[in-house]
Parts: sequence; structure tokens; C-alpha cells
Amino acid sequence: MNAPRRFSSVDVLRGWAVAAMLLVNYPGDWGHVYPLLLHAEWNGFTPTDLIFPTFLFVVGVSISLGLRPGAPLSKIWLRALRLVLVGLLLHALAMWAYGKADFRPWGVLQRIGLCYGVAVTLALTLRPRGQWAVIVAILLGYWALLAATGGYAPQVNIASRLDAWMLGAHAYQFDAATGLGHEPEGLLSTLPAIATTLIGVRAGAWLRTHGASRLLLAGLAVLAIGWLWSQAVPLNKNLWTSSYVLWAAGWSMLLLALCHWLFDVRGLRAFGRSMGINAITAYAGSWVMACLMERFGLFGALYRGVFLPSIGTRFGEEATSLAFAIAFVALWWLLMWGMEKKGWRVTI
Repeated sequence: MNAPRRFSSVDVLRGWAVAAMLLVNYPGDWGHVYPLLLHAEWNGFTPTDLIFPTFLFVVGVSISLGLRPGAPLSKIWLRALRLVLVGLLLHALAMWAYGKADFRPWGVLQRIGLCYGVAVTLALTLRPRGQWAVIVAILLGYWALLAATGGYAPQVNIASRLDAWMLGAHAYQFDAATGLGHEPEGLLSTLPAIATTLIGVRAGAWLRTHGASRLLLAGLAVLAIGWLWSQAVPLNKNLWTSSYVLWAAGWSMLLLALCHWLFDVRGLRAFGRSMGINAITAYAGSWVMACLMERFGLFGALYRGVFLPSIGTRFGEEATSLAFAIAFVALWWLLMWGMEKKGWRVTI
């Protein structure tokens, strides 16, 4: 049981998280999207708000299952920096494709790289109790910092103010007249995202030693704590609030327990594994494709010329926009399935 092995459940959960990212990132028309496929505007929680923390949680699980004692930190941080670099290159491509005036340095891959580097470093240098102590310190400290500096209101909270001060027009949102803005993958909110990844590290240890039982019980407990804490600290993905960390982690644990029971214990076909073993390839490749399609007018032409005439008149524009996103995901699902069949695995 303690021997290192690959859990199909982890690959499947990672794969479905990436597929969900693509589904919500590439609708046919942003003006016509079902509410459940949008992030909560500020406070609150939708199923879409579970996707990114689940991916980071699985990053932590993978660290726990695959990390060997004594692994050189230089190689770990080199990989983390490569993830950051790929994220920066993707944002440069988006700047060119969408005609943006300002380069945005923070992003999803950048956050993944930083969380990965810090989580591996802590996993190598701290015992489990030490890792839990870091998780608790981050969640309590971040809660206290936000509460002591103005709370959780949009743009005036300390995390948004710091990002606006550091980045200016390079933040995701910025108002030059007021100097206020917001960066959803910014500096301070990366701290609780590290806690999300560390919770995944501990969940990976439970998966290896206890299977689904410990994950199920812990997931229910963490969900309850997150819900109770949300009565005082709002669930907020933009700020990655402490209550949001626990609420999302609870759901992630339950999903991992379910996947483990279905695919590792019962041995069902690991549907989605192909997306999971080449997750970064699917994410980055789809980004490049979308940018090129947008730059050369193919994105809109395909949606308006093919999807709207055939689907929109019968089912409405929200359904058409969703159908486009599903087709986009299906294309990348097929490409990743082909890569798995060929034995191709791209690592960063």
C-alpha cells in the first residue's frame, strides 16, 4: 500500500478539472452563458468556482504521491519557473491576439507554478504536523489581515489595493481615475491558494494510506467548517478567502474519494484520464488555438456561421454558446486521447 503507484482517480479528477476549465473559458458568446457556468461576481459560490481550487488540490495530491525524499529543490523550482514562464508566454500571445494594450503578468499557470514550488518545498522540509501548522497559520493570518484592513469589499480590500498599486494597468481590472483595481490571481490571494495545495498534499497521504474512508470523513468535516466560517468570512474566489479554501477543499476531497472508489477500487474505465495525464498541454494548447482563432476571425465566424444557424434558432443562444464550448472541449479531449494512445506525455 505504501509503495509508490499511479492512482487513476487522480488523473481522472485532474482531467475533468481541465475539461471544466476549457468548458467555462471558451463559450461561443460571453453574452449568452448559463449562470452556473460563470464565476460568482464577487461573494458567493457557483460550480465554476470549484474548478481552479480542485486543480490546485490535485497538484498537492500529486506532490504527495510522487515526491521522493531528498528530491533536489533546484529541479523543483526550475519546473515551477517553467510553469510561470509558459503562463507569461500565453498572456503575451493573448495580448497580441486580442489587441490588448497592457500585458497581464499574473495568471492561472503562474499561480500553479508558485503554489507547486512552495508546496513541494514545504512537503520536503516539514513533517505532516508542520504542514498543518502552515495551513492553519495561512488561513487564520489571511483572515485577520483582510478583516483588519477594510474587509472584503471589491477593489478596496487590501489584496486588491496591493495588486493595483503593484501592477496598475497591468492588473486584470484597473481604473486609472481612481487607482483602484483587482487581480484574481494576485500576490496576497496566492497565499491561501498555497494552503489549498498543501491540503491536497495531506489528502494525497490519506489516499495512499487509508483510501476513500479518511477522505470522505475529512471532506465532510472540512465542508462543515468552511460553511460555518462563511457566516463570518464570505466565500469569495476572487480573494480566495479562508472560508472558500475550506469549502472548496471539502468538495475536492469528496470528489477524490468518489473517483478513488469508482476507478481504483471498482476498476471502472478511467474516463478522462487522457486529459489528466497531459493537463498542461490541453490547457496551454487550447489557449494557443483560441488566440489564433480570435486573431484571424475564425472564432466568431465559426460560431455565427455554423453553430447559430443550426442550433440557435431551435434551442436559444445560451444553448448554442454551450454547444460551442462542448465542441471545443471534445476536440481537445480527442487530441489528448490520441496522445495517450501514442504514449506521448508532455511534461514541463
